[in-house]
Amino acid sequence: MTTSCFFRRLLLAGLCLAGCTPAPSTRTAATGPARDSRLPERVERIAEARRGPLTAQEREMARIAWRYFENNYQPATGFVNAVQDYPSTTMWDTGSSLAALVAAERFGLVDRAEFDRRLTRLLATLETLSFFRDELPNKVYHTQTAEKVNYGNQPGEIGFSALDLGRLLIWLDIVRQRYPEYAPPVDRFVLRWNVCNLVDPQGTLFGAALEDGTVQYLQEGRLGYEEYAAKGFQLWGFTTRLASMAEPFEVARIYGIDVPHDQRDPRTAGAHNYVVTESYALDGIEFGWDDAHDRTSAERTYTDIVSANFAQRIYRVQELRWQRTGITTARTEHQLDRDPYFVYDTIFTDGYAWNTITESGRNVPEYAAVAVKGALGLWALWNTPYTDHLFATIAPLHDPEKGYLEGVYENGSGPINTVTANNNGIRLETLLFKVEGKLYRDADVTGPWEQMLRTPGADDRRCLRARQAPPS
Repeated sequence: MTTSCFFRRLLLAGLCLAGCTPAPSTRTAATGPARDSRLPERVERIAEARRGPLTAQEREMARIAWRYFENNYQPATGFVNAVQDYPSTTMWDTGSSLAALVAAERFGLVDRAEFDRRLTRLLATLETLSFFRDELPNKVYHTQTAEKVNYGNQPGEIGFSALDLGRLLIWLDIVRQRYPEYAPPVDRFVLRWNVCNLVDPQGTLFGAALEDGTVQYLQEGRLGYEEYAAKGFQLWGFTTRLASMAEPFEVARIYGIDVPHDQRDPRTAGAHNYVVTESYALDGIEFGWDDAHDRTSAERTYTDIVSANFAQRIYRVQELRWQRTGITTARTEHQLDRDPYFVYDTIFTDGYAWNTITESGRNVPEYAAVAVKGALGLWALWNTPYTDHLFATIAPLHDPEKGYLEGVYENGSGPINTVTANNNGIRLETLLFKVEGKLYRDADVTGPWEQMLRTPGADDRRCLRARQAPPS
């Protein structure tokens, strides 16, 4: 694993993972756009998800995936390396590491004492973590020292990512829901945040970049990832009205399926509008394509109709490609084991279907791949012959002493020999979904966060109260 490979991913997993640009006026008007008449009113029939105890093979998969976290855990901080043997991480990857730890405890891969040791150490680090400009967690940290670092893993600060923080908030809240004794340290960490430049009063999400010593706050997110990250902020009471809207979106007709994509033009907006599996799969696994705080709906009711409908299209168009061309398809962004080290491997982006591009937009179809995390997500959420085929394709893609690889190239040139926290963490949480169903279970928790919200006149210099959604 080279340094450039890892930090190519860090750059993309941070501010520009799913698009960064000044927020267009169509999304920042005080009242927001009118509801697009093309938005779905119902969800097509979705195949049953896979549910039930792990088979012997699936349990072995979980054990191999957990091996990554055994190998890359840093006991001094509780962090886990985002890439094999390289001591650096992002907040997105920290969320994936929390997902892995919860799954490992549920599966008995670690006993409760080891779970407590690891979680206590990580939360203690987060409580004292140095922030970017004293606002929010930096994009990158050294896993051995918890220092803010730049893309070269040298001391320095470079900004923050709203998308990374949204995923982290999801898993911090899952932790406090499932293990309420940890609500106090979790809450104390989030109470340190200054969200004044992260979430605006209309519910738009912003990231920060440091360029030539000047901080730029830019709207962050494109269709799919933007709505997924917004759910993390909703769990903590923040209003995300504009970030949660699918608008502005367009559709591309592929194999007779209207595939949704962000309408903001990459040529003028400065960010790709790519369509991939990961964000839709995570929404299904963690929320069951329900509204963030849904407590009462039955399984497969899908109270977030738009996300469920769009996810079904993302699944179906990939299944149809396989049926019509014979090409096994599970498209999502992934790392490579060679230059250019990272690609957006898409269903659609920048005006073209099945487009595989670099961060600069260069077309690199030779690096299209069946991504392990995408394939397993489809397998868990859709119990079909096609996802049986996907499972058989990715099952061998592992090093039993290191974890699961990123994927296998579509052109037959072999596996992608890269091992990461995000890929293995998503594998573990996906297997946990098979056993338990959607992973977020809204429950009443009373901790410092709730106490702050209920305290009249509480100090709000960090906009934690000002950005809260009004009571429903």
